[in-house]
Amino acid sequence: MEDFSFVIGDGEKAVVIGEEGNGKSTILKWVCDPRLVEDYCEWSGERVGEAEPLGYLAQDLTEEEKAGSVYDFCAASPGFFDLTPKELADAARQLRFPAEEFYSGRPVSSLSGGERIKLQLGRLLFSRPRTLLLDEPSSDVDLETLEWLEDFIAGFPGSVLYISHDETLIENTATMVLHIEHPWEGRPPRCTAHRLDYETYTRRRAASIADQTRQARKEREEYDKKMEKYRRIQQSVEHAQNVITRQNPSGGRLLKKKMHAVQSMGRRFEREAEDMTRLPEVEEAVFLRFPEDASLPTGKTVLELHLPSLRAGERLLAENVRLHVCGGEKVGILGPNGAGKTTLLRQIARQLLPRGDVRAAYMSQDYADTLPLDRTPVEYLAPEGDAASETRARTYLGSIRYTRQETAHPIRELSGGQKAKLLLTKMMLDGVNVLLLDEPTRNFSPISNPRVRQALSEYRGTIISVSHDRKYLTQVCTTLYRFTKDGLLPAEREELMKEVSL
Repeated sequence: MEDFSFVIGDGEKAVVIGEEGNGKSTILKWVCDPRLVEDYCEWSGERVGEAEPLGYLAQDLTEEEKAGSVYDFCAASPGFFDLTPKELADAARQLRFPAEEFYSGRPVSSLSGGERIKLQLGRLLFSRPRTLLLDEPSSDVDLETLEWLEDFIAGFPGSVLYISHDETLIENTATMVLHIEHPWEGRPPRCTAHRLDYETYTRRRAASIADQTRQARKEREEYDKKMEKYRRIQQSVEHAQNVITRQNPSGGRLLKKKMHAVQSMGRRFEREAEDMTRLPEVEEAVFLRFPEDASLPTGKTVLELHLPSLRAGERLLAENVRLHVCGGEKVGILGPNGAGKTTLLRQIARQLLPRGDVRAAYMSQDYADTLPLDRTPVEYLAPEGDAASETRARTYLGSIRYTRQETAHPIRELSGGQKAKLLLTKMMLDGVNVLLLDEPTRNFSPISNPRVRQALSEYRGTIISVSHDRKYLTQVCTTLYRFTKDGLLPAEREELMKEVSL
């Protein structure tokens, strides 16, 4: 980006939004410490307020941090040993994390997503930062943790600059929006700052885009009418000029003056065109639409599951798990981290993927389970390798905002969001009629997520999914279950919708 500056005041909560690859994480790293990005980017400019203590939460823990104990992780903070027992207890209460766990020898890798986020935030708080920089703190956490995280961000006394794909969390916490857009490939992204809550920003942005589009089209229609009239006059004068010049070479002076007037009119119209309202240059959301023939009869039994017990190794996750799913049904399964939802979905995938009477596809939380990481996106979508298939693949990749460079890169080099788009596009092209989705919306931007939800809600096949996305669960799923140790229990849709509205 170029010529961008922003100021975050004390106590403000600023969210950074934008499509994958637009530089959101890079901004957070640079604000924290430019040395974090010096191996892959260049910059000019300055950071004001460097003396302010910052707390930075990275998108991923290092392998070394995951392998170490909780105590080792906490001890890496210089402020940990300066805390009094009361201060440590206060931090634990704020985090809703047992104080004794800070001294635990338990491996960090064994923590659930929610526990891991709380531990990371705890280590930040030990140094008493005035500003928090949070890169995707809402990833891989359950509903209870998401609601806690909203309270934590909103109640933090200092400033927070954060990235999140969870629209409900953004709506409930952000007081400022930094939007990075990349409308045109080959030009630098554009970044704008808005001191508005997210809902107001998106509403005003949509209205502004609609108004500008209407005005630009109206002006172009009027301009086209003027130009059509101008061309008729010009052609008439040129025709008359040619006739008179051939018949009477000395009689064309008057028409010559007319032609000068016509040319002057043309130049005036050109200047008007330069001053016309431009069509808005905005980055469009991804475009996804499943084929209509990817459907199943509503009376067809897609899944009849009964598991006396579900285990992960030796650990008993649940007993008496029953699930009946019909054609066209969209099932959402929710529950706390570590309960076994992913294990259950894998079990369902093992049953449905080999069947011949349905065409099922599985999106795992770990995209490496299903994506050929060494192939390019074009090779993945067009395995036949012929020109027609590759052209179709490139067309679809363009509709999901892939750049030319990204279509030629190995899949392993793509962001999580780009991999998620690729998987859904492959499912569209294959015409599957049963989708097994583990956290399908977690890597899509807040701008694209509404389009993804719309495509899935209009999908005429069957969906069995695990999700913590409150908008996805209430807008896409027709049947909701909570996963418990006693199996799958019906979840109250009205209760979840009330949580979203609150």
